[in-house]
Amino acid sequence: MATGRTERPAHRGRGIPEATVARLPLYLRALSALSDRGVPTVSSEELAAAAGVNSAKLRKDLSYLGSYGTRGVGYDVEYLVYQISRELGLTQDWPVAIIGIGNLGHALANYGGFASRGFRVAALLDADRAVAGQRIAGMVVRHMDDLEQIVRDDHVSIGVITTPAPAAQGVCDRLVAAGITSILNFAPTVLSVPEGVDVRKVDLSIELQILAFHEQRKSTSDGAAPNLPPAAPGAAASRAGDVGGDLPEVMPA
Repeated sequence: MATGRTERPAHRGRGIPEATVARLPLYLRALSALSDRGVPTVSSEELAAAAGVNSAKLRKDLSYLGSYGTRGVGYDVEYLVYQISRELGLTQDWPVAIIGIGNLGHALANYGGFASRGFRVAALLDADRAVAGQRIAGMVVRHMDDLEQIVRDDHVSIGVITTPAPAAQGVCDRLVAAGITSILNFAPTVLSVPEGVDVRKVDLSIELQILAFHEQRKSTSDGAAPNLPPAAPGAAASRAGDVGGDLPEVMPA
């Protein structure tokens, strides 16, 4: 199924820039926290600070949704939650299949935040017959042999890949062949997908490397030597040849 085109960010219609789409979940998270506290309105400055962006960018982003707030009052929190949720498609039910029930897949299956955000875990699948049949988070893990039937019968909209890297492309190909056009990839590899299939990649190793860069820069700017752990023999050469090396599976917080 793969055509050689590598994964790309999801496309949004209605003229909303991709960068804006990427920030909408940040605004929604901040607004949901305000809603939980019973806060009725919020200024652009307060919401921007809570989301970690500047207020001008926030106002520009929200203008794409047709929301401009009220001068001297700000934004209605509940209405803005609804607007953003609608734009992100979270007012619908999105059945999700998680493929690869190792440590990470197990943790995602037990995560309780999916349902409140419009996502329903419809199926758990694994290629290991010793794992298939186990009950996790109230669901029975199915074998990969059943993938196509599950996608069809449960109307799965999104595939979540949490397999080891060598298995990920094969799983991706089967998801695409079964009609899945939205994939969340946790496997430490880049997937090749045909036109019309959107893939979002979650790479913990890259995020940690970016944090390491900033940590090192903070240490050197203070005039102190970076607080580095002792290197194992040959570690420098190894890192130089594999700066994108894979991390083992990590349980999310």
